[in-house]
Amino acid sequence: MFEIRLGEPEVLERWTELVEKAERGTLGKDEEQLFKKWGKAMKLLANNPRHPGLNSHEIEALSRRVGDRIWQSYLENNTSGAARMYWAYGPGKNVITVVGLEPHPEDKKSSGYAKVKLSAMGKEE
Repeated sequence: MFEIRLGEPEVLERWTELVEKAERGTLGKDEEQLFKKWGKAMKLLANNPRHPGLNSHEIEALSRRVGDRIWQSYLENNTSGAARMYWAYGPGKNVITVVGLEPHPEDKKSSGYAKVKLSAMGKEE
């Protein structure tokens, strides 16, 4: 199993906001769907990053950009603007850090990934 960490500050803040709204019962319909799909995807990722439902694969354009291997996993498929989770192994052994969560870039060229915003990995503890 892997420990799942959230990139700082954007990914961590977004997840924290969803958790707090869920606890208060104030999630909007779209937020509720995102919360459920993202939570499920992180559980699958923690247990097996190669789980078939995640369809995880390296995004070479992002890996080149940051100098570390960046992977993309599906939160959903076959929908317009399907959400994608971007992640990397580390820091540390048995750790995965989610560094981005965005709709799939519509641009079929690698330049579409230039628009993907990635959070920092954080420090090894």
